[in-house]
Amino acid sequence: MIHGVIFDLDGVLVSTDELHFKAWKMLAEELGIDRFTKEDNKKQKGVSRMESLEVVLSKGNKKYTQEEKEEFAERKNNYYKELLGELDEQAILPGAVECLKMLKSKGILIGVGSVSRNAPLILEKTGILPYIDKVSCGLDITRSKPDPEVFEVAANKLGLNFEDCLVVEDSLVGIVAGKEIHMKTLGVGPEHAQLRADYAAPGLAADIDWKGILGA
Repeated sequence: MIHGVIFDLDGVLVSTDELHFKAWKMLAEELGIDRFTKEDNKKQKGVSRMESLEVVLSKGNKKYTQEEKEEFAERKNNYYKELLGELDEQAILPGAVECLKMLKSKGILIGVGSVSRNAPLILEKTGILPYIDKVSCGLDITRSKPDPEVFEVAANKLGLNFEDCLVVEDSLVGIVAGKEIHMKTLGVGPEHAQLRADYAAPGLAADIDWKGILGA
């Protein structure tokens, strides 16, 4: 049986994709890179900030030191946090709150497993934080997905065995990470059918067989 559900954050519970894109594009233009597109932004999905930065830098032809790269990543994050200033409950994806309430009513523990260091801030500003039992984020880990570390930390914080957890993800790297440690997986989002998850749905507002999933 499933005793805990660990949600990825962006693209699953909330959507801040446009804010990330705007922040990375601001940095790219400052670095003289004017060809950073939303297709490039898709390659940053589910990976760490430094790996996302490499996607941006690959569009240019300059080499940078590690120190410079760290400064660029911090600069982008500052832009992103400024954009988050206006974030509110409107960023919550359809069905997310209803899903969290339903799981709570069944006694299921709820975790968030996100590589973003801003996950606690996003949860707070959107009003979702009261529904979450434990948060595992970029502040807790040194390796990004598809390494399962972020989900390992979440399960440990919840006090659960890995096999008693379900991971809800919208990215292939997240599904791979969950399966690596024998967690059940639910793929959601526009690409749900291609994620090779144990279960799939267009989103949390869909007609999901939660009884079957939680009792499996």
